[in-house]
Amino acid sequence: MPLSKIKKTEQIQIRNDGSLRLAVVSDTHSTPHPRAYELISGLHPDAIIHAGDVGEFSVIDNLSAIAPVFAVRGNIDLASLSLPDTLLLEICSETGLVLRILILHVGIYGHKLRSEVFKMARAQEASLVVCGHSHIPFIGNDRGIAVFNPGSIGPRRFGLPIVFGILQLDSSGARLSHIDCETGEPWHPPCR
Repeated sequence: MPLSKIKKTEQIQIRNDGSLRLAVVSDTHSTPHPRAYELISGLHPDAIIHAGDVGEFSVIDNLSAIAPVFAVRGNIDLASLSLPDTLLLEICSETGLVLRILILHVGIYGHKLRSEVFKMARAQEASLVVCGHSHIPFIGNDRGIAVFNPGSIGPRRFGLPIVFGILQLDSSGARLSHIDCETGEPWHPPCR
């Protein structure tokens, strides 16, 4: 899917204490894991990012009952969902911009940002790209831009874990992590 310029920018304010917690999900395919909503709700996120392949809009409705949702369209999502293909989310404090996040569905090829995504992130001065599509949980860095794939909380695919992501901001900076929907515990890639 060719990318066009950013058509939508949203903002969210950090808490008065300088912290912010975002739950990051993707690839729900209309059927999130039975514990997903409970686990996400228990983390008390300030907002939720959905990186596409939502499926039925009821998924967005259910997530919205927990916290505000910032979502993009995935390759299975119908135009009737009226979601943008790309979204720029600006995290702001009272004194200004703290973090700019580029959100889209297909963002990486292997462990690198796709060329057009890298160019878009640079042009928008985004320091983090959130994407889905592969169902593979991933935290990385490509040429100075952080990359975060929360994995999938939808039906299991190719034996991959069913996980979602957390972006935690506080005075020490930003931390990215994954939570396993089956155990409710932090998820880490297996040692090789």
